[in-house]
Amino acid sequence: MTTIYDIAKKTGYSPTTVSKAFNNYSDVREKTREEILQAAREMGYLPNAHARTLTTKKSWTIGVLFVESTGAGIRHPFFGAVIESFKQVAVARGYALMFISKDVGGKQSGYLENCRIHGVDGVVVFLSDYEDPYFRELLESNIPKVILDFKTTLSHTVCSDNQAGAQQAIDYLVSLGHRRIAHISGGGNSFPGEQREQGYTMAMERHGLEIPEGYIVEGGFFALENGYAAMQHLLAHRERPTAVFASGDLLALGAVMAAKDHGLSVPGDVSVIGFDDIELARYVTPALTTVRQNTAELGTKAAEMLLSTIDNKLLDMEALMLPVEVVVRDSSAPPGEA
Repeated sequence: MTTIYDIAKKTGYSPTTVSKAFNNYSDVREKTREEILQAAREMGYLPNAHARTLTTKKSWTIGVLFVESTGAGIRHPFFGAVIESFKQVAVARGYALMFISKDVGGKQSGYLENCRIHGVDGVVVFLSDYEDPYFRELLESNIPKVILDFKTTLSHTVCSDNQAGAQQAIDYLVSLGHRRIAHISGGGNSFPGEQREQGYTMAMERHGLEIPEGYIVEGGFFALENGYAAMQHLLAHRERPTAVFASGDLLALGAVMAAKDHGLSVPGDVSVIGFDDIELARYVTPALTTVRQNTAELGTKAAEMLLSTIDNKLLDMEALMLPVEVVVRDSSAPPGEA
């Protein structure tokens, strides 16, 4: 059975340095750590998790609080991509991920109690309902945490520049010549939905464009079927819009389906633009014009912030906002053009 002494002998480093490399001590150079880990892999060495916990006073486990309301769960194209990039950083640093729920042993307890029972070192939060009292309890605790798409001074937060992204979408549609631009909102009960709706109204006002009553329709929880229903309302409007900005790509795809079912051409009769740039967006017909969020960067930055907090290297709360960009594809065109 391989021991750290065998690895020390093979690499030429002391057993202490080898142990520190396995336990992610900051005073071990990255090149040294990689040499030791490579040797460990070649020799089939597996660190003892219990011993590592006793040595470092860590569980080496990160809780993932993930609740979204479409029913897609981890299959949700946006959240799935962010969680995957978060996982890659955490696993590379020696952490395991564990999903957190309100139930412990079949009984409802709460997110905070679940975290304490399992002894997680920190929590990353992806929620569709930030008014949940169990979330508020976790938010006010001293457990290290980072939250996606939320605004608070009680935790580190990471989000895209939702407001600017919405304005970029409207600016692009106006540049094509559109003036009757409607919005399918993600819902005022979500931070990104609220921010994108504000960006829409700000851009419309800046361009001197009217927002007729009924031009903002809620497509709750960013679900495809809600985008379909919202588009039906917009198509029935007495001043049918020539362009629609949807607060999420699934909403936009639902809107495209509704337009087609009404016998309309996208973008010939109505242009549609989404937000997220999920992988499916480039493969549908027409390929979806959208506002791209950098899912890899969102997950990576969230992981780095949380791990730095766990290691007491990041004490002040940070609110990180990442830039976005419009990706032009085939679902948008000047009014009346196929």
